[in-house]
Amino acid sequence: MNNLTYCPLQNHKFIASYSGGKDSSLALYHAMQTGTAVALIVMLEEQGLRSRSHAMPHNIIDAQAAALGLPILKTAATWENYEQQFIQLLDQAKQYDAEILVTGDIDLIGHAEWNQSVCERSKLELCMPLWQKPRIDVVNELIQLGFKCIIVTINLNLGMKIEDLGQILTQDFVDELISRGIDPCGELGEFHTTVIDAPMFKTPLSVHKGDILYHENYAFLALELEHREFKE
Repeated sequence: MNNLTYCPLQNHKFIASYSGGKDSSLALYHAMQTGTAVALIVMLEEQGLRSRSHAMPHNIIDAQAAALGLPILKTAATWENYEQQFIQLLDQAKQYDAEILVTGDIDLIGHAEWNQSVCERSKLELCMPLWQKPRIDVVNELIQLGFKCIIVTINLNLGMKIEDLGQILTQDFVDELISRGIDPCGELGEFHTTVIDAPMFKTPLSVHKGDILYHENYAFLALELEHREFKE
């Protein structure tokens, strides 16, 4: 998988697998420096109301896409038909002349192999701009570039606390996570984030914190738009 550090994006159109979180947003930022983004792919939970893992509602997802100035392809999926539904979205992306799939994976080989497999089936190239970068470097770059990432999902069995929900990834908070023995990238599933501002956003999202929801060992912070920054 070392060859995936090479991303043939120059003068090519790409679609980005987008969770709305820090890693997929940073990967998108890098890809936009040399390639042309044509659309986003977002996978939803079975009910089609919220995104997978990050549990973002439609209006937050749509506001992020509007801030990026990109159309969005999204579909609901169970874990059983996730791959089939994802490939269907990749096939739909060809209406935008997409040639490459960009993802925000860092170093989990199983994810990289899965990405490679679905791209081969859809006849797309694969680019993972963050692949094999040190995790702390990824977080530091996000902070230095001015990304504003808010923690919205935590795993209470992996050292995270309820008080961590709603925290912004700052250098001080990253240092605290490290002191607690927590991976600052959350690559073991400790936490997920939602990006509410980024260098490639036309305008930041204005949000306020809603209710905290619980499911098994997970806790989710609902984010709500202060107002509709964008018309659909």
